[in-house]
Amino acid sequence: MSNYYLFMIALIGVSSAFVSLMLQFKHLLSLLLSLEAITMNIFVLMYSSSSVVGFSGFSALILITLSVCEASLGVSVLVSMVQSHGNDYVSSFSSQKC
Repeated sequence: MSNYYLFMIALIGVSSAFVSLMLQFKHLLSLLLSLEAITMNIFVLMYSSSSVVGFSGFSALILITLSVCEASLGVSVLVSMVQSHGNDYVSSFSSQKC
């Protein structure tokens, strides 16, 4: 029964992170935090549904490893953007300037 509540909380977390991703698109840091919240809530979803669906712990380890790689790549993009443009506004980042 406790897995059901954990599953519902994770679903609410994923949906609120998607809404946050759609509404806050001014700063790159807020976009990265929304993406990280989505991956963490998906990890909780996989953990809570592991006994019902039959996921192994190995698939959850792969997801958490990929989320760590995504976070480090996002932080490196953020640092390089701040160094080159002076801010982290998404509107100042253009692929045509490269």
